[in-house]
Amino acid sequence: MSRPVSRVLTLLELLQAGGVRTVAELADRLGVGERTVRRYVDHLLDLDVPVESVRGRYGGYRLAPGHRMPPLMLDDDEALAVLLGLVAGRRTGITAAAGTAGETAAAKIRRVLPDRLRRRLDAVLDTLTFTAPPGASTAPESAVLLPIADAVRHHRPVSLRYTAADGRRSERTLYPYGLVAHSGRWYVTGRDLSVGEDRTFRLDRVAGATVLPGSFEPPAGYDPAERVLTALATAPYRHAVTLRVQGTAEQIRTRLPGGVAVVAEEPAAGGAGPEAEAGPWTRVEIRAERLDWLPGVLASLDRPFVVERPDELRDLVAALAGRLLDAAGRTPPQA
Repeated sequence: MSRPVSRVLTLLELLQAGGVRTVAELADRLGVGERTVRRYVDHLLDLDVPVESVRGRYGGYRLAPGHRMPPLMLDDDEALAVLLGLVAGRRTGITAAAGTAGETAAAKIRRVLPDRLRRRLDAVLDTLTFTAPPGASTAPESAVLLPIADAVRHHRPVSLRYTAADGRRSERTLYPYGLVAHSGRWYVTGRDLSVGEDRTFRLDRVAGATVLPGSFEPPAGYDPAERVLTALATAPYRHAVTLRVQGTAEQIRTRLPGGVAVVAEEPAAGGAGPEAEAGPWTRVEIRAERLDWLPGVLASLDRPFVVERPDELRDLVAALAGRLLDAAGRTPPQA
């Protein structure tokens, strides 16, 4: 696209943002003189774009109120941001109140995108799993996300330039099984051919991704979201915690979700009595850098539990119980 045409389209984008834009402001944004801005406005008028001239001290140019603009002109990053926002809102329930508006808006955007870009964005949406409403986002670059999504969709190997948490850099060849968005971070999980094991990688730590020749067959029944949550819950932190809690996995996950703990119900034991009626026992494994947050979480479960390890957690639970007992026995100070 020639520079004058590109600048005319940029002028149109600036006017679409709404309000009156002064000639000086437009000239500064476009990097041209004010006379050139007026010539670009004439180009838009020739295309039947209703640009109005506003006179006065705060005058300039604006689009006619109520004008319905032609299809949006989005680059790869902008189109990806819009579609992911719509899909994330729908899948996590954030935009549920809007009914089908999110779906129809996404469909309209897809229709006006070039085939090349639409196919690549469809690959992202078809291969992406959301595990929870997003937190503070660490968004990947589209130059990383798009080729990985394409590789997941078409079962192609991909080469990654990866920087680990400790700063070590490496080249990895991966059979990518799935993309997962969890709590504002993005992950790809699959078979790391460099070590011959399944691994999970954060996309914001990937400096570059290249789809390689060849193909692979993903394992049957593989759940990318479950794999990522398990990887997060079993990461090599300072403390390895093992608990047994009397309650169902569903009850326990209300306070200890998949990204925090590995939860597995144990086979039901025989016998009867109050303990059997209280529900099954469930094994909980947690990896944590600190333990001080766990006693309060366990208390909030309001379920019988046993700390198998570490002893330090038993001490922290006992200390919390003592503080609660002491607080319960206090009387309000006299006025």
